Amino acid sequence: MNNIRIGHGYDIHQLADGKKLIIGGVEVPHSKGAVAHSDGDVLYHAIIDSLLGAIAEGDIGKHFPPSDPAYKDIDSALLLEKAYSLIQNRGYAIGNIDTTVILEKPKLRGHIDFMRKNIAAILNTDINNVSVKAKTKENCDATGEGNAIEAFSSVLLVGT
Repeated sequence: MNNIRIGHGYDIHQLADGKKLIIGGVEVPHSKGAVAHSDGDVLYHAIIDSLLGAIAEGDIGKHFPPSDPAYKDIDSALLLEKAYSLIQNRGYAIGNIDTTVILEKPKLRGHIDFMRKNIAAILNTDINNVSVKAKTKENCDATGEGNAIEAFSSVLLVGT
């Protein structure tokens, strides 16, 4: 039997007027975007945490601290690539990944397949191994009021 590992990740960012909203490597048209040290891609950040968690390597802040100017406004795809290289170096590949983005507005349905393609390409896996779902919080709490965006990620890694 192959060695398997499971990881879980989560991220949240405030939303503010005049910022870009980037989710899963896709710039989603909206009047608000994520407040962050990097580009604020909450979905990539949650995936990074799930990958690092699966191999017991801490979280995104340990590897890419917001105090480091090298990561100021960085494209989160580069961070995801670096996290994935750690997985590969440990002898693992993606079994499957399941994610959820929580955002009141805008609706993401038309962007999800592009997000899945981006994630699959970076993680060197088939798009059918990548799930991206979108949910709202029904106007409850800061996310539900349109002031934040959240993402969850679960990943199954398989030994190669």
